[in-house]
Amino acid sequence: MKTIGFLSFGHWTPQPGSHVRTAADALLQSVELAVAAEELGADGAYFRVHHFARQLASPFPLLTAVGARTSRIEIGTGVIDMRYENPLYFAETAGAADLIAGGRLQLGISRGSPEQVVDGWRYFGYEPAEGETDADLGRRHAEVLLEALEGEGFAELNPRPMFPNPPGLLRIEPHAPGLRERIWWGSGSNATGVWAARLGMNLQSSTLKDDETGEPFHVQQRKQIEVYRQAWAEAGHESEPRVSVSRSIFALTSDLDRAYFGASGASRDHVGMLDERTRAIFGRSYAAEPDVLVEQLRADEAIQAADTLLLTVPNQLGVDYNAHVLESILTHVAPALGWR
Repeated sequence: MKTIGFLSFGHWTPQPGSHVRTAADALLQSVELAVAAEELGADGAYFRVHHFARQLASPFPLLTAVGARTSRIEIGTGVIDMRYENPLYFAETAGAADLIAGGRLQLGISRGSPEQVVDGWRYFGYEPAEGETDADLGRRHAEVLLEALEGEGFAELNPRPMFPNPPGLLRIEPHAPGLRERIWWGSGSNATGVWAARLGMNLQSSTLKDDETGEPFHVQQRKQIEVYRQAWAEAGHESEPRVSVSRSIFALTSDLDRAYFGASGASRDHVGMLDERTRAIFGRSYAAEPDVLVEQLRADEAIQAADTLLLTVPNQLGVDYNAHVLESILTHVAPALGWR
């Protein structure tokens, strides 16, 4: 069995051909797709977070709306850039959203990736400390968040409070039990995967990572998963970690599928510079007839190693078409691979 969900970037574009022309379209259709995915038997609805872009941004209103409209499906992010976040306010809003959803949040966080503007986190009021990089800033915010989600008191009581207090130091409220164990780290390198394991975070490995060995993407990603799990075991955590990978996968079952994605069937890995210092490898997309797709996915070592697969969806094609994309995988591909 494998947990299968979708991952949406929530693009909107006021252009011909787009079914998602406004921010309202992107948000409301994201909720509707989550409802449709639950009805189809998918396991997760995940959303990317980008700032200063015509994409999904502030995640918690959306996650709360999805939680109120669904009852079973996991609700998550992939990922929230912690350079932009106040970790204590994050803990409050995440706790409230998780309680409304009945404990179904699976929150992917990260130190972030290149954004639409230069040092966008500065506009949100955050600066690296002396000697820190912006990546350090994101990881520091993540560590504060994890501590707050533990639910331990840390804030000194006002001797003349407006309302009566329980004894002892106060914690962030509302507290959502178990949410600390449902935090994932979006890792683009082996080293940050090990760091996440030591802190007891689950692992999200996406469609790109640092090109550390020159091997095919799925092989490097599988090795990242292995070193992460080894570090988890060495840290002595009592629970078992979860690992997700994301892929663009399309089963060609109709003429419309072939029109949209038939030309991408020969997709392959790409290598490029993520910034001036980082050489990154980008994973391929998959698009083929279901029987061919089954064999291609069986050979993807990272998909086989992960317990969770997130299907990146072309959200601008609308809810109905994306529900069809999910249904095709769940019906024609997943059973043949033993995932259902």
